[in-house]
Amino acid sequence: MRSAIAWLWWRVSRYPLVREQPRVTGSRILIGAPHTSNWDFVYMLAIAWDARLKVRWLGKQELFRSWRGPIMRALGGIPVDRKNPAGLVDAVVAQALTEPDFALVVTPEGTRSGDGWRSGFYRIAMATGMPVTLGFVDAATRTTGLGPTIKLTGDVSADMDCIRAFYADKRGVHPDRRTEPRLASEDSDHE
Repeated sequence: MRSAIAWLWWRVSRYPLVREQPRVTGSRILIGAPHTSNWDFVYMLAIAWDARLKVRWLGKQELFRSWRGPIMRALGGIPVDRKNPAGLVDAVVAQALTEPDFALVVTPEGTRSGDGWRSGFYRIAMATGMPVTLGFVDAATRTTGLGPTIKLTGDVSADMDCIRAFYADKRGVHPDRRTEPRLASEDSDHE
């Protein structure tokens, strides 16, 4: 059913799908960036369903209130209390280590511009050994899809340089909301 919905979506979408080459299997983290619009969520689901991935994703707990909660959970959502995020990374790591073919979508910059990316994706990848796939929505080329999959090394600056190089020419639906791929720990590395 999901693959049929994805097939239909890609037939009518104004943004053609760029499928990953070569196709990656197994558990991994998928970064969704630049994340500048709520439409990115729809693209993420269509990309995942086309690739036949059973994705999990982190979303603010407000999305899970009332009638939306069961729908968001059915779509793979994991609620996050942004005011009290302690233990979130540990909980996700534990889940990733027990679920086969765990595919976690993370939008490290959120939908609003800020000072940099949140580091949860990096910490989860390092704790689990999962590779990171670079997903994108690019308004400049009007394409969306999955880019390369990389294995993080633990050298935060070098890993983020690789990620920055990929996203350097990517413009989100609202380019003015784009946040530079930079983790706070990179700044402390240079002090």
